[in-house]
Amino acid sequence: VQLQASGGGLVQPGGSLRLSCTTSGNIYTINSMGWYRRAPGKQRELVAEITNGGSTNYADSVKGRFTISVDNAKNTVYLQMNSLESEDTAVYYCNTQLRSDYGFLYDYWGQGTLVTVSS
Repeated sequence: VQLQASGGGLVQPGGSLRLSCTTSGNIYTINSMGWYRRAPGKQRELVAEITNGGSTNYADSVKGRFTISVDNAKNTVYLQMNSLESEDTAVYYCNTQLRSDYGFLYDYWGQGTLVTVSS
Protein backbone atom coordinates (compact mmCIF):
# COMPACT_ATOMS: atom_id res chain seq x y z
CA VAL A 1 0.00 0.00 0.00
CA GLN A 2 1.42 3.38 -1.00
CA LEU A 3 0.24 6.89 -0.28
CA GLN A 4 1.27 9.80 -2.47
CA ALA A 5 0.57 13.27 -1.13
CA SER A 6 0.84 16.57 -2.92
CA GLY A 7 -0.25 20.19 -2.71
CA GLY A 8 1.96 21.70 -0.05
CA GLY A 9 3.85 24.93 -0.48
CA LEU A 10 4.30 28.51 0.67
CA VAL A 11 1.23 30.67 1.16
CA GLN A 12 0.56 34.02 2.78
CA PRO A 13 -1.59 34.32 5.88
CA GLY A 14 -5.24 34.28 4.91
CA GLY A 15 -4.53 32.27 1.80
CA SER A 16 -5.66 28.81 0.75
CA LEU A 17 -4.13 25.50 -0.24
CA ARG A 18 -5.54 22.12 -1.15
CA LEU A 19 -3.73 18.94 -0.26
CA SER A 20 -4.44 15.64 -1.93
CA CYS A 21 -3.36 12.10 -1.18
CA THR A 22 -3.93 9.01 -3.29
CA THR A 23 -3.77 5.51 -1.88
CA SER A 24 -2.74 2.69 -4.19
CA GLY A 25 -1.75 -0.94 -3.99
CA ASN A 26 -3.43 -3.86 -2.26
CA ILE A 27 -6.37 -1.96 -0.81
CA TYR A 28 -8.93 -4.17 0.87
CA THR A 29 -11.34 -2.08 2.90
CA ILE A 30 -10.69 1.54 3.76
CA ASN A 31 -11.85 2.28 7.28
CA SER A 32 -10.87 5.94 7.27
CA MET A 33 -8.62 8.51 5.64
CA GLY A 34 -7.19 11.59 7.20
CA TRP A 35 -4.55 14.21 7.66
CA TYR A 36 -2.13 14.78 10.52
CA ARG A 37 0.52 17.42 10.96
CA ARG A 38 3.69 18.01 12.90
CA ALA A 39 4.68 21.59 13.54
CA PRO A 40 8.26 22.47 14.49
CA GLY A 41 8.91 21.48 18.08
CA LYS A 42 5.50 19.87 18.51
CA GLN A 43 4.07 16.40 18.43
CA ARG A 44 2.07 15.08 15.53
CA GLU A 45 -1.61 15.90 15.81
CA LEU A 46 -4.77 14.95 14.01
CA VAL A 47 -6.02 17.64 11.66
CA ALA A 48 -9.04 15.97 10.09
CA GLU A 49 -10.34 12.52 9.30
CA ILE A 50 -13.22 11.03 7.37
CA THR A 51 -14.63 7.54 7.82
CA ASN A 52 -15.87 5.22 5.10
CA GLY A 53 -19.35 6.20 6.21
CA GLY A 54 -18.66 9.87 5.55
CA SER A 55 -18.37 11.04 9.15
CA THR A 56 -15.78 13.73 9.72
CA ASN A 57 -13.73 14.85 12.67
CA TYR A 58 -11.65 18.03 12.90
CA ALA A 59 -9.16 19.48 15.31
CA ASP A 60 -10.69 22.44 17.12
CA SER A 61 -8.01 24.72 15.72
CA VAL A 62 -9.08 24.12 12.11
CA LYS A 63 -12.86 23.88 12.42
CA GLY A 64 -14.56 26.27 10.03
CA ARG A 65 -11.38 26.76 8.01
CA PHE A 66 -10.43 23.29 6.75
CA THR A 67 -12.60 20.80 4.90
CA ILE A 68 -11.79 17.15 4.32
CA SER A 69 -13.34 15.23 1.46
CA VAL A 70 -12.80 11.98 -0.38
CA ASP A 71 -13.17 10.64 -3.90
CA ASN A 72 -13.83 6.97 -3.29
CA ALA A 73 -13.46 6.04 -6.94
CA LYS A 74 -9.92 7.42 -6.92
CA ASN A 75 -9.04 6.43 -3.31
CA THR A 76 -8.04 10.04 -2.86
CA VAL A 77 -8.52 12.25 0.15
CA TYR A 78 -8.39 16.03 -0.01
CA LEU A 79 -7.85 18.74 2.56
CA GLN A 80 -9.04 22.19 1.56
CA MET A 81 -7.36 24.71 3.81
CA ASN A 82 -8.69 28.26 3.90
CA SER A 83 -7.85 31.29 6.03
CA LEU A 84 -4.45 29.85 6.73
CA GLU A 85 -2.55 31.10 9.75
CA SER A 86 1.11 30.98 10.65
CA GLU A 87 0.23 28.38 13.28
CA ASP A 88 -0.79 26.05 10.45
CA THR A 89 2.83 25.80 9.32
CA ALA A 90 3.76 22.14 9.56
CA VAL A 91 4.54 18.98 7.67
CA TYR A 92 1.21 17.39 6.77
CA TYR A 93 0.92 13.61 6.60
CA CYS A 94 -1.93 11.72 5.04
CA ASN A 95 -3.14 8.55 6.64
CA THR A 96 -5.20 5.65 5.37
CA GLN A 97 -6.52 3.06 7.76
CA LEU A 98 -7.46 -0.29 6.25
CA ARG A 99 -9.61 -2.97 7.83
CA SER A 100 -8.95 -6.63 7.13
CA ASP A 101 -11.65 -9.27 6.75
CA TYR A 102 -10.86 -10.28 10.33
CA GLY A 103 -11.44 -6.76 11.63
CA PHE A 104 -7.82 -5.80 12.21
CA LEU A 105 -6.88 -2.20 11.47
CA TYR A 106 -3.70 -1.16 9.70
CA ASP A 107 -2.39 2.38 9.34
CA TYR A 108 -0.44 3.59 6.33
CA TRP A 109 1.25 6.96 5.94
CA GLY A 110 2.22 9.28 3.15
CA GLN A 111 5.64 10.88 2.89
CA GLY A 112 4.60 14.27 4.25
CA THR A 113 4.16 17.56 2.48
CA LEU A 114 5.36 20.87 3.88
CA VAL A 115 2.93 23.75 4.31
CA THR A 116 4.49 27.09 5.18
CA VAL A 117 2.29 30.06 6.02
CA SER A 118 4.32 33.23 5.96
CA SER A 119 4.30 36.73 4.58
